[in-house]
Amino acid sequence: MDDSLVLLSRRLGETLLGQRWQVTTAESCTGGWIAQSITDIPGSSDWFGSGYVTYSNEAKQRMLGVPGSYFAPGAPGAVSRETVTAMAEGALQASGAQFAVATSGIAGPGGGSESKPVGTVWIAWAWRLEAGVPVTVNAQLEHFSGEREAVRRQAVRAALAGLLERIEAQIPA
Repeated sequence: MDDSLVLLSRRLGETLLGQRWQVTTAESCTGGWIAQSITDIPGSSDWFGSGYVTYSNEAKQRMLGVPGSYFAPGAPGAVSRETVTAMAEGALQASGAQFAVATSGIAGPGGGSESKPVGTVWIAWAWRLEAGVPVTVNAQLEHFSGEREAVRRQAVRAALAGLLERIEAQIPA
């Protein structure tokens, strides 16, 4: 267990629980590691109901509603702002949670290209606090270094930290 992930997840849970909010995850390159970090915290079922591991493009389409056109030749592809944003919005819609975090990237050792080298990870955060209000989505491109596990660990940490930051910003003063 990574102590920094435990601390982030614990703080995330306390913050969500205090507001009676829920979070969901939509993960590709992190393979469920964000959801695992969250569910490592006792009592997390009070603020985490579901997560989606959509490693294949087909799963992204079927489970999260990512448009198939995103994966066509010349389209943005799986590792893109468009795809990760659609993943976060789809998870939010499917789960009924108030907050979602999504990841899609290239953890390595293979799979990279000149335009998307190993370590390229897109992270998106989406939220809607009231029904009928438009979803707000932020997406961020990261370039992590190291071997596969290091890239994935950094992506999980950045996803959780970004989620916590956005949740705390929504708490009424």
